[in-house]
Amino acid sequence: MKSKSFLLSAIGSAAIATAFAVPIEIGSRRELFVEDTIVDRLSGSAEFRLNEPVPREVVLKHDEPWEGAGSGYHSVFQDGPLYRMYYKAWQRTVGPGTPNTDDNPLLCCYAESDDGIHWRKPVIGLFDFQGSKANNIVMASGQIGALHVDAGHPAVFKDLNPSAPADARYKAFFRSDAHWGKESVERPRGLLAFKSADGIRFTPLVPDRPVITNGAFDSQNLAFWDTVRGEYRAYWRYFQRNDDGSKGGATPTGSRAIRTATSKDFIHWQNEENLRYVDSPEEQLYVNQIKPYPRAPHLFIGFPMRYIDRGWSEEMRALPELAHREWRAGIVQRLGTALTDSLFMASRDGVTFKRWNEVFLRPGPERAGAWTYGQTLIGWEPVVTKSSIEGAPDELSFYVSESYWSGRAGSTVRRYTLRLDGFVALRAPMAGGELLTKPVRFAGSMLSLNFATSALGSVRVEIQDEQGRPLPGFSLEECAPLFGDTVDRTVRWKGGSLAALAGRPVRLRFALNDAQVYSFQFQP
Repeated sequence: MKSKSFLLSAIGSAAIATAFAVPIEIGSRRELFVEDTIVDRLSGSAEFRLNEPVPREVVLKHDEPWEGAGSGYHSVFQDGPLYRMYYKAWQRTVGPGTPNTDDNPLLCCYAESDDGIHWRKPVIGLFDFQGSKANNIVMASGQIGALHVDAGHPAVFKDLNPSAPADARYKAFFRSDAHWGKESVERPRGLLAFKSADGIRFTPLVPDRPVITNGAFDSQNLAFWDTVRGEYRAYWRYFQRNDDGSKGGATPTGSRAIRTATSKDFIHWQNEENLRYVDSPEEQLYVNQIKPYPRAPHLFIGFPMRYIDRGWSEEMRALPELAHREWRAGIVQRLGTALTDSLFMASRDGVTFKRWNEVFLRPGPERAGAWTYGQTLIGWEPVVTKSSIEGAPDELSFYVSESYWSGRAGSTVRRYTLRLDGFVALRAPMAGGELLTKPVRFAGSMLSLNFATSALGSVRVEIQDEQGRPLPGFSLEECAPLFGDTVDRTVRWKGGSLAALAGRPVRLRFALNDAQVYSFQFQP
């Protein structure tokens, strides 16, 4: 698939820049080129290129009587040999007039898989639907004690906190329903904390109140345990204040934004602030889909869905399913003229993100169920699955909503794939290009690369001192050219082991010819 590129500007002399540089401690972490912290400069024809995932098969259809066209907000994770998926089930009737949702309250349903490709909906037997418990519902909207639960905005995760008690190995955010029942009585707005021992039966962690209340929350709002920093982190939907001073927060009069906070116990949250972005325009972001990347957990990655209302035009009318688009616009115009796609962003502190302004997941070919409001929502989070090519390395699988509220029997989930670490590539053509890192300190005795070349292409790496001078035995000329296509190959120099260089400030110089490098890692 076609990719977009982003080229970093060269930033002055390396010798001057390093005079006061503090080496970045990378130890034996895997480093990806998803943001610019460790990058000093590019030269030649080198560039960073954002890669797009490849569409695969439809893996799930929301076609049960309790599901339907409004189903979405998928939470996906691998739990030992099992893959788990939780999602909003909503039979939102579509057609002329106002959508009828009275017969089907918002539900949270569950699916599972042994390989991440073939999914099943187990009969759980917990909640009644139209006189039967033969369904896969794990939470239904309604009153649980003092709480008024909206089960249709779920975010479920396995808690990696080693201190988590046995009855709280799984946790979830559900939204507090602000207007419950026919009375339309105002209820506390916010996020409700739930726990579970088995990932199926959930009970309130706090029985009488939301744990986060400053926000809009009409989206998928999520949290997780950060293994690197030893704390929970939450991200949720927020409307930030407009320039004219109109109020954000619970009232949707500002722009769609993302807010974050941290907690030690999943109950008491602090350090609230809105996300900041480097070199990105203000855009409407509907969800965030943020989580640490498992192969490099010091990096937060996210896949926000971008929202844009392009209004009526001849081009808008040329898009698929005009009659349905006009029907939606008849309810609220933006529902017929707004479009969505998904972006990619990354951060080292969880607050300031490098957001790639080019699209990560586009709406794709014009067809029924595409190019409408609510499409291309990426499930939270990508997981590792086997490649469809026998003998090839594992790959990342993404689960993407299609046909959302499109008039079909139900929305669907399509799997997309991407190379491990393959979000962004350091790339150069045959003419060549180079990257020089800032000073870093590593731990280990060898360097491994995730890379791909043509049959004639190559990758070489030079180890330099802080001032940019090649270290004896580790110059570019003393590096054996790497070629091939692998997620783990050791770089070889005449100098042999890197153990003697571990712990001292060094720079890495990558030289590429018709090649891409996706990540690197120092290893024992």
